[in-house]
Amino acid sequence: MNIFNLGGPGAASQESERATGPALCSRKGCRADAQWQLLWNNPRIHTPDRRKVWLSCGDHRDWLEDYLQTRGLWKETVPFTAGQEAANGAG
Repeated sequence: MNIFNLGGPGAASQESERATGPALCSRKGCRADAQWQLLWNNPRIHTPDRRKVWLSCGDHRDWLEDYLQTRGLWKETVPFTAGQEAANGAG
């Protein structure tokens, strides 16, 4: 999508396609199905109860958790099942 397509005809259909696509791992370049939800927040900009979500496949769970933990952002990891809404919305 580019700035010339924003709000134009078809914008709503593009958004709905994005929202109904398969849940994929958040690791850059990974196209595997999500198996885990990594819940996190940035205490500098989010309220303590806010949770952002990264989805992860089994192969990248440890890498993504380590990335978030190193930066003090990780809160918890919970299973993700197909068709399930990400906890508190995707982030």
